[in-house]
Amino acid sequence: MGRLVGKRQYRELLLALGLLCAALALVLWPGEAMGAMRDGLKLCGNVIVPSLFPFFVLSSLVVELGMSRYLGRLFQPVMAPLFRVNGACASALALGFVGGYPVGARTAISLYQSGQCSKTEAERLLAFCNNSGPAFIFGVVGAGIFGSGALGLLLYLVHMAASLLVGLLFRFYRPGEGPRSGRLQGVQFQTASFPTAFTHSVAGALASTLNICAFVLFFTVIIRMLSLTGVLTGLARLLSLLFGPLGFDQSWARRLLTGVLEVSSGVSSLTGGSLSGRLSMAAFMLGWAGLSVHCQVLAFLGDSGLSMRTYLVGKLLHGGLSAALLGLLVPLLPLEAPVSAYLAEQTELLAALDFQRALTISTASAWGTWLLLFALALQAVKKSSGKKRLRGV
Repeated sequence: MGRLVGKRQYRELLLALGLLCAALALVLWPGEAMGAMRDGLKLCGNVIVPSLFPFFVLSSLVVELGMSRYLGRLFQPVMAPLFRVNGACASALALGFVGGYPVGARTAISLYQSGQCSKTEAERLLAFCNNSGPAFIFGVVGAGIFGSGALGLLLYLVHMAASLLVGLLFRFYRPGEGPRSGRLQGVQFQTASFPTAFTHSVAGALASTLNICAFVLFFTVIIRMLSLTGVLTGLARLLSLLFGPLGFDQSWARRLLTGVLEVSSGVSSLTGGSLSGRLSMAAFMLGWAGLSVHCQVLAFLGDSGLSMRTYLVGKLLHGGLSAALLGLLVPLLPLEAPVSAYLAEQTELLAALDFQRALTISTASAWGTWLLLFALALQAVKKSSGKKRLRGV
């Protein structure tokens, strides 16, 4: 008992010292802290809000209107044997690939909370459905950081492949529990009317978006303060000493630490060095997603009872597999050749979007995805009603 009390007091003392140091840093560098906040607000205004808000509304509507249940009937033959989750989980996977983090994780949690998947299925799904969106990888990373639409496309394809590989690995998580049957799904889930679902989705999407912006602002200031105080440099020096024989110098260690904390700041630092090394590190950062994104997912988890451990293991595997796949592909591909002039032009435009254009593109993409999912749901309903008529005959 004394040992436990001692450990607790030790943790509280370290936490108090950390908070004191943080407050002292804000007092010593108030201008730099305000500058970091302004940079974070620009990131939220130009990227976070316009890209995530429409997809948050879409994901809520898909779940609350029961479209995921109808999609489940259509995708059950694919999702069940590959990932050991029921077909309704396909909506979280699709929205995660299109909408970016943390849309996929939020959809998976909503599916579990509405009774459309079991706890084990939700934890399997969280391990591989929270992915970066194409707009961020093509526009910000591909065209903005590497100046190439071809590299953006390569990073996105590797990102998707590694995510699916993680899903295949997590099918063995709790192997005794298989996908939930459709009958149980139908009993537990009640659809909402469209006015109720729409108003609830819009209000919830705004709250979720502001929640994410708060974490982005916090980690933007934290990274700036760690840099000014020399903590980031000290940790980078320690990592370079440990992994120096492998060619991991201090500049690469600093970039990695920044990406571990916040993915957009991490990939923005990849502006010098060998192309293969920069691409592999970018792939790892995009797969890992950063502590900022993980805190956003943790806020959505709340007291749902879902394990954060499986999510973190999945993201670490995603980052490692992404870097490994890219390292294998780089020697085999002519990276200097453009994918096409059209793709390069589009990604360069995405890199310099303002709020209005970004919001328009994101909303159009969200509604396009909505129409596609709606058409698939209608097809599933028609197939189901046709089978019932044949049975009746």
